[in-house]
Amino acid sequence: MSSIEDEELRRRKLEEALEVKSLRRIISAYLNYPEAAEEDIRRYERCFRKLPLAHKALLSHLPLKFQKLRWCVSQNSYFIFEMLKAFDPPIDMSVDTDIAEDHAIENAPVKRLSSTEMNPHHCQSGSSSTLLHNAKVDELSSGEDGANEASKPETINEEKKIQSLSENVGNCSVASERNGMVKGGDGHNYQSVNNSPPSFSPHCCDGHASPSPDWLDPSLQFHVPLSDVDKVRCIIRNIVRDWAAEGQKERDECYRPILQELDQLFPDRSNDSSPPACLVPGAGLGRLALEISCLGFISQGNEFSYYMMICSSFILNYSQISEQWKIYPWIHSNCNSLSDKDQLRPVPIPDIHPASAGITEGFSMCGGDFVEVYNDPSQVGAWDAVVTCFFLDTAHNIVEYIEIISKILKDGGVWINLGPLLYHFADAYNQEDEMSIELSLEDVKRVAFHHGFEIEKESTIATTYTTNQRSMMQNQYYAAFWTMRKKPPTPPSAPDAAVHNV
Repeated sequence: MSSIEDEELRRRKLEEALEVKSLRRIISAYLNYPEAAEEDIRRYERCFRKLPLAHKALLSHLPLKFQKLRWCVSQNSYFIFEMLKAFDPPIDMSVDTDIAEDHAIENAPVKRLSSTEMNPHHCQSGSSSTLLHNAKVDELSSGEDGANEASKPETINEEKKIQSLSENVGNCSVASERNGMVKGGDGHNYQSVNNSPPSFSPHCCDGHASPSPDWLDPSLQFHVPLSDVDKVRCIIRNIVRDWAAEGQKERDECYRPILQELDQLFPDRSNDSSPPACLVPGAGLGRLALEISCLGFISQGNEFSYYMMICSSFILNYSQISEQWKIYPWIHSNCNSLSDKDQLRPVPIPDIHPASAGITEGFSMCGGDFVEVYNDPSQVGAWDAVVTCFFLDTAHNIVEYIEIISKILKDGGVWINLGPLLYHFADAYNQEDEMSIELSLEDVKRVAFHHGFEIEKESTIATTYTTNQRSMMQNQYYAAFWTMRKKPPTPPSAPDAAVHNV
């Protein structure tokens, strides 16, 4: 084997090892959730024990509240573990990652599945998200062979093909081996909880053994920073926004204007032999992309966060009925609570059964970085509409985002946007190589005009993001909402007629 081949093999092994190591870290963050929550509860208990006896007497209900918190954590942990068992890793998790530990290799110019990408919108506490590179994308399908050929995203990196998290997201098929639903989710059966840390159990709610995949072996996991576990708590709150009746208010504020606009702009879509295709970058847990599909569009959600994709795949593909699970999203903050009952309240999810929601053929979820996946030549002019909701400010370079949106839209295609400009990398201190281009709204529109867009509708919409509707604190955005249309290229003007002398 030549030295070039040796180097190529080494590079591939390095990339594979780094991917596995990064994905293990994300999975470990989920698995570390109960332990981190238990440490919080123990801190509450230590503080309570320090109180004078008279103060303890006034607050004698708190020890029972701490026990209730443990029960709620155990229910969240059960949901998380069921979700992880259903996850099918797109890479071989048994790969030896020792190669990634070598100092020289760690400094190689490879960036894979970073677990430190910043994404404050997904959590009001400013939690981070994750970047997935080089994902192989589900093909869009209109139901006819050869139709919409231009709308089929290609693999960006042929050397490392990672399939979309679920090949059957498009039809939301339901797994046939679900082990049952969470029991006792009424928020009252707390008495049996002890003081030991909640842990993930290999048993179902009915007590029968539930097999776990090999890659969930504890020996393959490791402790992660608390900031990583906070991303898990953030995902739990995002579930409320997208998949709970309690999140309907935010969905009405953010998603309804977008859906109404699409409905008005494409009135004859049901009569078309090929439905219009709509892309939703930054799709999160997939609800907006699903709702667009239900309107009769070919709809593709794009998401870079593995934290998000693991969860969205589970809800889309493994929900058998509405309100199948109960989670407790508000237990991790004692601040601004009106009552303990509000803080400890269960939230049933999902509010709808995704497979019965009326999605149309061609619905898919694509895992990957927006720039890498959609900056491919196969994507030029492939989309009738692009919808960006709380997405634009996730960019390192927002100009690049706008440029790609313009490229992938057909002439006359529409770009619908709703969101603020809370640039996610603006506060990336001590990271000299972390680019962050932070433009005013005026500059963003000027860049859009440069790339051939013209505004058809513009307004400001007041909305929250993953907010506890019963909290004393409600952070509100005044989000920019617009519809822009990509102007067809101006045809060259006819040459002036020649002037002849008589």
